[in-house]
Amino acid sequence: MIDQVDIHVASGKGGNGIVSGRREKFVPRGGPDGGDGGDGGSLRITCDPNVNTLLAYRYKRHFSAGNGGNGAGALKHGKNGEDVDLIVPIGTQVWDSVESTHIADLATSGQSVVVAQGGKGGKGNARFATSTNQYPLLAEEGEPGEEVSLRLELKLLADVGIIGLPNAGKSSLLAAVSAARPKIAAYPFTTLEPVLGVVGQQDESFVMVDIPGLIEGAHEGIGLGHDFLRHVERTRVLIHMVDGSTDSPVEDYEQINEELRLYNEDLMSKPQIIVINKIDIPEVQEALSDLKSLFAGMGTDVPVYCVSAVGRLGLDALLNKVLEVLDETKAQQQAVFVAPEDAVTVIRPRPRKERMKVHREDDTYIVTAPRAARIAALLDDSDWNARIQFHGYLQRAGIVRALEEAGIGPGDTVRFGDTEWEWE
Repeated sequence: MIDQVDIHVASGKGGNGIVSGRREKFVPRGGPDGGDGGDGGSLRITCDPNVNTLLAYRYKRHFSAGNGGNGAGALKHGKNGEDVDLIVPIGTQVWDSVESTHIADLATSGQSVVVAQGGKGGKGNARFATSTNQYPLLAEEGEPGEEVSLRLELKLLADVGIIGLPNAGKSSLLAAVSAARPKIAAYPFTTLEPVLGVVGQQDESFVMVDIPGLIEGAHEGIGLGHDFLRHVERTRVLIHMVDGSTDSPVEDYEQINEELRLYNEDLMSKPQIIVINKIDIPEVQEALSDLKSLFAGMGTDVPVYCVSAVGRLGLDALLNKVLEVLDETKAQQQAVFVAPEDAVTVIRPRPRKERMKVHREDDTYIVTAPRAARIAALLDDSDWNARIQFHGYLQRAGIVRALEEAGIGPGDTVRFGDTEWEWE
């Protein structure tokens, strides 16, 4: 099972607008007709209940959306780039692997998040026409796309998680109460990946997951470690399987709980049900009363059940208790998240775009103004009229004033994005 991958995604660049004019017969003074560029494709991540692993991203790690097409004459709009939709299992968390920031938690079927927004297409010269400039020679370059490095982590969503030391009987229990068929064998770490099963009891059903065996030091990655401890976080109730045939079942129980606490303190607040397994072994049957006394002497209110997963003994009573605890847990969670009747809707404004800035590096004045940079990238600087029109745009945008306040003079170099000119 692949439950953690790193991928790199890139959205599409917006297409360029163009400078064009109508040149049709019998249409005097046709005016500008340069079309806009198409928008670049975006990249989304969507969860699907029919997918249960991140295997699709094990070998292919780079994904790119389509670029937008350039505009054309006759006001023709460029073609929009194709979007890319990456399908992941329910329970996938999306992280920015560079910034180590959490982007989304896809926990419901069909939930989607845009992780790389496509660049907007540039405007054609028809968009710059005014009453005083009826044939503009300006057009915009398309906005660049976004590139993001992501980490996808799958945390299985299940109602009940089965935890315990290797060979405690976790897989046997799941096989006995559901249609799941995990591998069962008499050696440690038979289960190398979490296995899900649907359990039906009293006309109700719930999802149970078999967590691979944990050992001392699991919170530090020893054994199967935190590769699977993360799955415990997404369960409501824990069945703590204890092998009744070992020399120290209570110490085994305490050891696993300590690993849970060291990995995530919040895990200790999850409801647990202690299950002493292998009561079909005569030695275990004889020691049952002592075992129950030992667990009762720990001073916890955790219920204790005795079963034989292989012999299917005591399973009905256990599952009835699981349903009872599940119902209580769901009721508590709903009570926490019920919004009060007088709740106030908070509307947060979108962040403002970065303001225009001018700063000097050596003998070069650098202008930070994305739209001006995109216009400059397509400007025909050999056309005097185009330069005059661009200068007029810079004046209206307040860029000329900012440059003059910064001390620019004739002969100095000014840079817009990747384009440099000599200031006149």
